[in-house]
Amino acid sequence: MQQHQRLLVLGASGFIGGHLIPHLLKQGYWVRAGGRHPQQLAQRDWPGVECVKVDVLKPDTLPEALADIDVVYYLVHGMTEGEGFAEREHRGAINLAQAAEQAGVKRLVYLGALHPKGADSLHLRSRSATGEGLRRGSVPVTEIRAPIVIGPGSAAFEVMRDLVYNLPVMVTPKWVRSAMAPIALPNLLHYLSGLLTLDDRGDATYDVAGPEMMSYEAQMRRFAEIVGRRLYILPVPLLTPGLSARWLRFITAVPTGIAKALIGGLKQDLPADDRVIRQKLPQTLLGFDEAVRLALSEEREQVAEQHPARASVMRRRWQPRFAYYPKSDGASAVIDAPVERVWQEVCRIGGRPRYFAFDPLWRIREAFDALIGGNGMDYYRRDPDRLRQGDRVDSWSVAELTPLRHLTLLFGMKAPGMGGLTFELRPHGQGTYLSLTCWWYPSGVWGLMYWWAMLPAHVILFRRMVANIGTLSRRPGGSSSLVQV
Repeated sequence: MQQHQRLLVLGASGFIGGHLIPHLLKQGYWVRAGGRHPQQLAQRDWPGVECVKVDVLKPDTLPEALADIDVVYYLVHGMTEGEGFAEREHRGAINLAQAAEQAGVKRLVYLGALHPKGADSLHLRSRSATGEGLRRGSVPVTEIRAPIVIGPGSAAFEVMRDLVYNLPVMVTPKWVRSAMAPIALPNLLHYLSGLLTLDDRGDATYDVAGPEMMSYEAQMRRFAEIVGRRLYILPVPLLTPGLSARWLRFITAVPTGIAKALIGGLKQDLPADDRVIRQKLPQTLLGFDEAVRLALSEEREQVAEQHPARASVMRRRWQPRFAYYPKSDGASAVIDAPVERVWQEVCRIGGRPRYFAFDPLWRIREAFDALIGGNGMDYYRRDPDRLRQGDRVDSWSVAELTPLRHLTLLFGMKAPGMGGLTFELRPHGQGTYLSLTCWWYPSGVWGLMYWWAMLPAHVILFRRMVANIGTLSRRPGGSSSLVQV
């Protein structure tokens, strides 16, 4: 496949896609990134990458994305989307196979999962079925079947990380004794990009693996040693994968759907025969300890790259005890007012009106913070109408500010974790699209409990804030004319 130079990465916003694209760019390939939210992809630091909107469940979006493409990397999965994800994954694969055939694509590269005979995990069955769906077309498919990947942002790795950091004593079911050979992210990327140099003619399937066959329990113990944590594991026979997945919702920040699917795939050993690909694409395989240390050293930068609107604050404030995956909630709306007016109102936060909605709730939280020694009631604004980076707004601080585009306020009250509010604006016809996101990186179990406790108020609060900002932006009098609800 040496002649193939134009690549499309589907699922570019995911863990593997976000690392594969810069890896391919370094090797001189032309890359197009495809996803359902291309504006978010465009914010990544990927020079020369064309970002396109595409959804494999909407066949009419595929022809434009596939135009003039030689090889497609298929990294799409639907584990975060709840019930029925397996059927949607299979349907999306069939749609892509048909569209790729019509577009003249020369090869599809699919990252699947190891699926030993007899394994009944819905996640593993879905991964295999997706590969079968891709092979329904005439375009040759190369499938890589991988175990757990060790790297910053890998869901399986982050579950392990959260368990070790959050639980000094762990009650574990028997699935933690299932063994596999986890592979380091750089080794997997080497295989994925190296496939472009092979001369495979038809369909091909390769198992990949790391150098050490280890149980999940052994991996957690080794991880704990590396980060200097004490870990006590108490095995029990009755905790099923289903119960474990529900329990993990309150222990790890990894999205529940992903955690549930992954746990289901750990009920049996995941052996791999990687002799063929090691012969074709030789490399030095990183051991588990080396892979973990590398992943931990890269976490801060990866968190920042995942969220460009708050990248600098992530680089300054990130701490290893924070969960990699943030919890978030928010609201958005299209406001019938120019960006300049909406921005003007957003920048008055903390002034009049204070936080646009439900000020008594803010007052209660501020008073509670003061009772425990925080600065929640230390009210201050340098200027009532304008903000600049580094300003203080009561207990908040302006962490990121790009005029007329986005504002990030860092939460300053006492709480187990790090969080803030991010306002993002962009023109939308004659009006403005405004998005407000509350984000929270929990620190340990208490950080997760804090988020769940605040969530009922968030459901109403942020939607009302966005609605009131819209009302203010359309009124000549601005902030002084708003009656809060």
